[in-house]
Amino acid sequence: MEESSKLERAFQLFDQANEQDPNREIFLGKTYAKEVLYAIRMTEKLREYAPYASEPLKLTARCQHICRWEIPRESYEMNRVGYLKWRQDLKKFHAEKASGILREAGYDQKTIDKVGFLLQKKQLKKNEETQTLEDVICLVFLEYYFEAFMEKHPEEKLIDIIQKTWNKMSAKGHYMALKIPFSKSSFELIQKALNN
Repeated sequence: MEESSKLERAFQLFDQANEQDPNREIFLGKTYAKEVLYAIRMTEKLREYAPYASEPLKLTARCQHICRWEIPRESYEMNRVGYLKWRQDLKKFHAEKASGILREAGYDQKTIDKVGFLLQKKQLKKNEETQTLEDVICLVFLEYYFEAFMEKHPEEKLIDIIQKTWNKMSAKGHYMALKIPFSKSSFELIQKALNN
């Protein structure tokens, strides 16, 4: 499918903004700004998961973590309340950042509002596109970030995270997740969490 030139321009602008991320990650021998790599993974996973996704959904996947490092987790209380406040503030921040970039790329207000709606995860489990976005987010986490996460946290916390991740996903998301080539230890832990 042909991508619109406006979409390509928005992707370029999103990636330019994310290129300012001071955090770097090496993947397959190449160094990326962390949020640029995350955005590419989101786009690729959406293409695989929902090849006929709408343009607003493609835009949202690409900017889901736009400039996330500007609001560090450490700037909030390191407890559940602090975490939830951080997540809520991030959603609004991402929506505002994305709006400015989408305007610059030439998008109309209707598209900007739709991307903002999706970035804020509104009507999860009720809105098909919000659910697709959440499935893609969870799949990217499980495929690319879960292994490193396992090394940092005790089993009890990991089981809780797996269960919460699973609960956010649709049946299709579950099916796709179980096709990820997990390591033996990851797969066993996921099975344990799902059988609890």
